[in-house]
Amino acid sequence: MRYHSLMAQISRRPAPQVARVLLRLPGSLHKALVRAAEGQGLSFNEFCVRRLRAPGHPQQTSTLRALVLDHAQAAFGERLAGLLALGSWARGEAAAGSDIDVLIVIDSSLALTRDLYRAWDRTALVFEGRAIDAHFIHLPEPGGAPTAVWCEAAVDGLVWHDRDGAVERRLAEVRRAIADGRVVRGRVHGQPYWKGAA
Repeated sequence: MRYHSLMAQISRRPAPQVARVLLRLPGSLHKALVRAAEGQGLSFNEFCVRRLRAPGHPQQTSTLRALVLDHAQAAFGERLAGLLALGSWARGEAAAGSDIDVLIVIDSSLALTRDLYRAWDRTALVFEGRAIDAHFIHLPEPGGAPTAVWCEAAVDGLVWHDRDGAVERRLAEVRRAIADGRVVRGRVHGQPYWKGAA
């Protein structure tokens, strides 16, 4: 029931055509995928759908991830807590002119100031003609109301780096909040917002 509640809140778009696929997996792989889905607070089906719809060719995604991660680690070292891809590129819906949005999670000991953006922008990152647009954020407090950015990350984000598992734990908490109806997605003038978000 919680899964269906979550899916109802995620999008008001028309439901896509759904096809049923029978896939035979080795037992060990099935168990590993089930554990990974549970770790992200997702149903097995939703976890597999997300993995299969990840944008681009796997080698292309791997190259992009390595480029952004190297740049973030050079800039923040041990203060880099996580890295996620967001937005239209992460959803596989990017138009020709779309940029690539990345969420850079840094330790709370580092203040979120314009200086972070200035330092990041000194070396413009571009991947296959697309600008890489960085957004900086701290981890939300456990048990607190998530921000809208964390809600969007929980729905569509692709985790590229998670230093100690804290990013995945917070995303699972946000998904539970959405599934329980404590945070609800709405739209105003075609733009999404999250009611109940901090």
